[in-house]
Amino acid sequence: MAAAPGKPASAQAATPSVMTRRGFLSTLGVAWTAFAAACAAGAVATTRFMFPNVLFEPPQQFKAGLPADFQTGTVDQRYKESFGVFIVRDEQGIYVLRAVCTHLGCTPNWLEAENKFKCPCHGSGFYRSGINYEGPAPRPLERYRIVLADDGQILIDKTKIFAQEKGEWSSPDSFLKV
Repeated sequence: MAAAPGKPASAQAATPSVMTRRGFLSTLGVAWTAFAAACAAGAVATTRFMFPNVLFEPPQQFKAGLPADFQTGTVDQRYKESFGVFIVRDEQGIYVLRAVCTHLGCTPNWLEAENKFKCPCHGSGFYRSGINYEGPAPRPLERYRIVLADDGQILIDKTKIFAQEKGEWSSPDSFLKV
């Protein structure tokens, strides 16, 4: 590029460019739009914070039916998925085992042919009573509180847990004599 007559090339390149009014207003408009978007995002985040997520858990007490609905010598798995319990009836009565392995918290399966609970994660085995006898589980399955409701149905209360190693299985609320 040739220099203009009377001005050196370096002087012409050093001339500052002046922003036009239209350029200034469009830059200002973009800045205000970005500011308004940031404020709107903050307002949405604040509003969302005011209404937190609520987790709805299944009820901690439920009725499982009449004692006559459970046969002696069986493990009832009807409430395994919905409430996480096994209902066991033997000659002495009915008790409710928590369907959580005491090793790492997996859900054991009842194997009718082998007459035992077996944890699919690490192989812990439990007798029908809930006592551990094989695998890495350090202690027996826990029991939940079980009583008869006023209408004669079995009421299971998952807020009260009974541990065998603490001697709590002999508590009258840890089993139901029928």
